[in-house]
Amino acid sequence: MDCSNGQVHDDSRPTEEINRRTAKLELIRNCGMDPFGGPFEVTGTAEAVRLNCDEMAGEEVTIAGRIMALRSHGKSTFADLRDRTGRVQIYVRKNVLGDEGYSRFTDLLDIGDIIGVTGKVFRTQKGEPTVEVEKWVILCKALRPLPEKWHGLTDIDLRYRQRYVDLIVNPEVADVFVKRSRIVSFVRRYLDEQGYLEVETPVLQTIAGGANARPFVTHHNALGIDVYLRIATELYLKRLLVGGLERVYEIGKDFRNEGISTRHNPEFTMLEVYQAYGDYESMMELAEDLIYKCAMEVIGTPKISYDGHEIDLTPPWQRLRVWDGIERWAGIRHGDLRDDEDAKAVAEKLGLKMDKPPTKANVINKILDEKVEPKLVQPTFLLDYPVEISPLAKRIPQQPDLTYRFEVFVAGKEIGNAFSELNDPIDQRERFLQQAQEKAMGDEEAHVFDEDFIVALEYGMPPAGGLGIGIDRLVMLLTGATSIRDVILFPMMRPKQ
Repeated sequence: MDCSNGQVHDDSRPTEEINRRTAKLELIRNCGMDPFGGPFEVTGTAEAVRLNCDEMAGEEVTIAGRIMALRSHGKSTFADLRDRTGRVQIYVRKNVLGDEGYSRFTDLLDIGDIIGVTGKVFRTQKGEPTVEVEKWVILCKALRPLPEKWHGLTDIDLRYRQRYVDLIVNPEVADVFVKRSRIVSFVRRYLDEQGYLEVETPVLQTIAGGANARPFVTHHNALGIDVYLRIATELYLKRLLVGGLERVYEIGKDFRNEGISTRHNPEFTMLEVYQAYGDYESMMELAEDLIYKCAMEVIGTPKISYDGHEIDLTPPWQRLRVWDGIERWAGIRHGDLRDDEDAKAVAEKLGLKMDKPPTKANVINKILDEKVEPKLVQPTFLLDYPVEISPLAKRIPQQPDLTYRFEVFVAGKEIGNAFSELNDPIDQRERFLQQAQEKAMGDEEAHVFDEDFIVALEYGMPPAGGLGIGIDRLVMLLTGATSIRDVILFPMMRPKQ
């Protein structure tokens, strides 16, 4: 090749490798090519060539992708090209491209570069589907090298920070996010077919309500007020029930200013569904049918392996009352925990390490979290939560200290929460006042008082069932991921200095 104006040095050190690749930019331009390319029309994919090689033999195809491997053999070179559908081998020969075209390919291109090629499909003597290159064009010169193929990108922290590299070198990661997209698509289609209307509600809210959580605070300059990133979509969606939109849902981001763990990310995706004239029984039927059919659609079976457990998502799912679970695994009966004084004694008896005041509500939550929920491996509806930890759920008339609420657990992890929605404005006001007292006692996650929501209820909200499903946790379940960061493309990370 005679289009260089100097030698390009090869060095395995990252900085030197970047310098070597950067120097090639001028060489490429000297050859009359644009190192960052332009529009390129493709007629096929790597997957199509692999699956239909024999039918396509001798057929001309144009594909584009990233070079993932280069193997030179004197006057010929094999390379692996990867597009969105996977890898395919390409074959470059000097007697096809000519001396100049071949030397440009071998001298100017590196692993990681994005190119387009046109050529005929054939199968090698070893049986590998291949495209013999007749023309090629560079579409983007990669200035940074990919991780060495024998090491890959294994640093977990770096994988999350540089997800784009993770997707390039770890194909199984891309498969998780393809499945995530299919899951969300299925959920929308399922609910649309059931007659639900997809809506959008505010992300910036003057009152962060609909859940017990600590919000993120920001400032609205024009109005001169602090506002909050929403912690839930619930209260706005129920306002729509008041307005006569009888079946609504939203798939959107919620934000909670809490710790980061394998199960929690401060920014997460929630599905919330509300059905007028339904209750928590209808929400149970919806939840198990939706998740079962989603599994069948995306992975083709209701039987999954997750975190060492063999799980069957086939309905009907088992049901367990909250106090039955507490008595079974913690040895505490309903009558043993009637008020805050009882709660202190129970916390001491069980050796609970409380990170909040030992109120009745907080102790019940702690018992469930540590003693009951880890036992719920097969899909389970945990039913009839105490009113103290369910400020938006309707009371059970025969047991007014309990509510028509369930949470759904699989493999010991909560993936959904649902109520027979409280539509009594007088009762709702009293619940909000009780939550306000708990906030005054230091519980930063207690629900705030929302006067406008009370006003909405006073206009009349029909009896309704409501369901929330964590999309991230559903994706974890159906892809086998044990960390929420593995199913969020760009999870929250502490900035590097």
